[in-house]
Amino acid sequence: MMLKGKTALVTGGRGGIGRAICARFLREGATVYAADVSEAGSLGAHDADGTRFIHLDVTSENAAKAAMAQVADDEGKLDILVNAAGIEIEKTIEDTTLEEWNLSFAVNATGTFLTSKYALPLMRAAAKSGISASIINFGSYDGFIADPGLAAYCATKGAVHALTRAMACDHGPEGIRVNAICPGYIDTPMLQSFFTGDGSGAGGKSIDALQQAVRDVHPMRTYGTPEDIANLVNWLASDEARYASGQLWVLDGGLSAQVQQMRL
Repeated sequence: MMLKGKTALVTGGRGGIGRAICARFLREGATVYAADVSEAGSLGAHDADGTRFIHLDVTSENAAKAAMAQVADDEGKLDILVNAAGIEIEKTIEDTTLEEWNLSFAVNATGTFLTSKYALPLMRAAAKSGISASIINFGSYDGFIADPGLAAYCATKGAVHALTRAMACDHGPEGIRVNAICPGYIDTPMLQSFFTGDGSGAGGKSIDALQQAVRDVHPMRTYGTPEDIANLVNWLASDEARYASGQLWVLDGGLSAQVQQMRL
């Protein structure tokens, strides 16, 4: 087991990708805290799986402090932090309200800042063992290039990319590695919402036809699964990745490697 004896906290831990990460961490022997705004999360009813649930609104400084205080009381250290909580608003900047813009940054960027800020003392405690601690943020391939109608989302992910590099430089000397995973299209509730939203450019197409178009635009002719993301997160969290830090790991089935992409 790659994570035996380690303690991990996953924000958005009851979402599609978050649940897959928590499940993988459990199989690898970690003690896992699933932090989210509700225990059911975006996937609905949740069966007991061995994770420890923490109610966490990542936009709240007090909630971030309380979550890390609970981990401190229980474990005294935190080896792995995964900042997977996120939202997506499907609008151009002209159609985006200031409230929506601020909410996007509050969840995607400020949430990453707050949980990381208050996790750092616990991660320094973990790194004292001589093995590095690991923070894994969630960027997006939309932080490099852009899908239409996702202006605020793209902006927040670019911010997470820059923050990841800065954190890696600042905290590497303390034994804390920081990386970001940048997914493409992953089969989650957020993706299914995109298929039905205005930003998809569906143009009257059926959902099935749009889903197939998305698959076909990828060189691998498919989009990813939460388990695909969890595999990479698990490696970055493990001691095998001891020399990996400050990097943006794109996992998109080759989508962004193409010169030209279909507008969806």
